[in-house]
Amino acid sequence: MRRGFNSLAAQAEKTLAADPFSGHLFVFRGRRGDLLKIIWWDSQGACLFSKRLERGRFVWPAARDGKVSLTVAQLAMLLEGIDWRIPQCTWRPLKTG
Repeated sequence: MRRGFNSLAAQAEKTLAADPFSGHLFVFRGRRGDLLKIIWWDSQGACLFSKRLERGRFVWPAARDGKVSLTVAQLAMLLEGIDWRIPQCTWRPLKTG
């Protein structure tokens, strides 16, 4: 994951056939699964965000067509290191009233 915005944008354009200057977020994961990089064009310039987990790995979706579309909630859980495919409530009331 030594790539910067230019090479990740070129990869998004070449591999995914998508416009990296469209305003969409493009998320890339490192081989070990503990590092994410996100590129985004905000109409004024290029943004490159990165996050590394100290423990655990990012749960990565299976891409059948080479790309995956995530909701905002799924992306938030992905960035927190939560398994967004099987979210579970941590607390449930025992009785009503």
